[in-house]
Amino acid sequence: MSDEIGHHCGIALVRLKKHLSYYTEKYGSSLWGFNQLFLLMEKQHNRGQDGAGIGSMKLKMPTGEAFMFRERSTSSKALAKIFGGQHKRLAKLIKGGKSFHEFPDTIKEHFDYGGEILLGHLRYGTSGDYGSATCHPYFRKSNWPGKNLMVAGNFNLTNVEELNQKLVERGQHPVFDTDTQAILEETGYHLDAVNDKLCATAQEEGVAGEELSRWIGERINLPEVFRKAASHWDGGYALAGIIGNGDAFAMRDPLGIRPGFYFEDDEVVAVASERAPLMTVFDKEADEVEEIKPGTIIVIRANGSTGIESFADDPACQVGCSFERIYFSRGNDPDIYSERKTLGALLVPQVLELVGKDFSKSVFSYVPNTAESAYYGFMEQLRLVRRAEVQQRLIDAKNDGTLTDKLINELVMDNWPKGEKIANKDIKLRTFISQESGRNQLVSHVYDITYGVVREKEDALVCIDDSIVRGTTLKESILKILGRSKPRKLLIASTAPQIRYPDCYGIDMSELGKFIAFQAAVALIQEQGYDGLLDEVAEECREALKGSKPAFVNHVKRVYENFKVKEISAKVAELVKPKCLDGITDVEIVFQGIENLHEALPDHSGDWYFTGDYPTPGGYRVVHKAFLNYYENKNGRSY
Repeated sequence: MSDEIGHHCGIALVRLKKHLSYYTEKYGSSLWGFNQLFLLMEKQHNRGQDGAGIGSMKLKMPTGEAFMFRERSTSSKALAKIFGGQHKRLAKLIKGGKSFHEFPDTIKEHFDYGGEILLGHLRYGTSGDYGSATCHPYFRKSNWPGKNLMVAGNFNLTNVEELNQKLVERGQHPVFDTDTQAILEETGYHLDAVNDKLCATAQEEGVAGEELSRWIGERINLPEVFRKAASHWDGGYALAGIIGNGDAFAMRDPLGIRPGFYFEDDEVVAVASERAPLMTVFDKEADEVEEIKPGTIIVIRANGSTGIESFADDPACQVGCSFERIYFSRGNDPDIYSERKTLGALLVPQVLELVGKDFSKSVFSYVPNTAESAYYGFMEQLRLVRRAEVQQRLIDAKNDGTLTDKLINELVMDNWPKGEKIANKDIKLRTFISQESGRNQLVSHVYDITYGVVREKEDALVCIDDSIVRGTTLKESILKILGRSKPRKLLIASTAPQIRYPDCYGIDMSELGKFIAFQAAVALIQEQGYDGLLDEVAEECREALKGSKPAFVNHVKRVYENFKVKEISAKVAELVKPKCLDGITDVEIVFQGIENLHEALPDHSGDWYFTGDYPTPGGYRVVHKAFLNYYENKNGRSY
């Protein structure tokens, strides 16, 4: 993605199923679980760099001793700070005479993260403060073990105001207005209720003293708790957490918007936002790591048993986020790698329509690095096209008697697609320059070019991009740099369709006016004299927002309805073309088709940012508010 955008976060859960001595004997360290958590988080660092946090629980601790722990950091190197700091504490304990490697129980007694349950979170923040207090895991403490709740999540809810109002109506006083706090407090409310009800039953049956907490903890029904807590959550979410009774859990929203994966063997249960990190860290095959089914919760009980239950009714369809597959998730997942190659291959007909089949006059490349997998699929398909062409020419020549050694050499050796590494990301943009002009000048040097691979004024230069959101980096950096090679034509091909609408389920792109496709449509509206259209859309959005239950109608679609995809693409190319290329190089932009997207990602149909068809009522509230923010010249998120 040429534009840098972010999204909510990464989760990791490690639940050891055996005594620590087992891991000491087999792996040489009582800290095997702790180290696996670090690796699992490190392998997901792509999911957030605004902070990190870890939590743990020690099972069967003596009464009166701490059993749940948490640490968080917003350092630019949060993982190193957190895990490095803990290893330093260990080093001090060892110097103090504690023999950890010989006596695993000593680790559990003296080291906070020497427990059986370990929880991790990587944060990308889209709102609020960026202090450590905003990092996960969130922790709701109590003297009653079963009321302790620690949660880490990858999510965004669209109806936080409504959820917080429910808390107020119960007499609670929510301090924050974030979706994280809403989830924590709503779950905590129902968890408290279950504990209180069980406590009353236990007392009726004469259970008391130290036995009371254990008795209650064994009977807590987490699926039922979340069945009640999540009944009003509107959005996408994947959660993992720990209850003070010793239960650990992981769950995924009913629509399957946010991703989640897990595996279980006789040693451990592990959960992560992506499959590939679980495969790498725990040496598992792809078929050993399962996707958490939408609307289900996995519960690992304190006794080590595992159960999976539904906490929500099955929706009419599942709409896994397609952006996860196009861009965000790591491309070493076997399915994602294949899907990205397919997305690249499906662009070939459009590209050939614009540059022709004379491959001797074209150079094919990609930018940025995240588009590399799609580029491989694109080049494979190009070569198949050329191979089929050569095969047909040979058959025709054989049939009409014109087949010669010279012709065979020409067909076999000439006009094969030429692929090159054209752009290199040279530096990471730093924001220490406050003036806009200074920032733009710095952006223009984020990429550098490979000189000498494009013949000036003769070759077309085609670059595969995985998606185009705002077009800022294209205009201020990439196109300027690629234009230095002075190709006869510069074509950017996006493996994603035009991004026309905001996201509100986890990806940080909610300001409609910043999307280059929206800017292009507005420019066409103004040029072609559709007077009053934007005013009409604004009024329709206001009316829609007045209703307490919004209809599943997206009035912002009217902005695009008068124009074909190619018209908007052409206007996008015009808007992002730097002035320095005027009269030197033609610039064209092509986008993936919606049908091709669904063909490449048949199991991840979430496409609301492309089509405007949202899976929940909250999505329609967000798109209407986003348009009004643009119309009224207001900045900020629309949810």
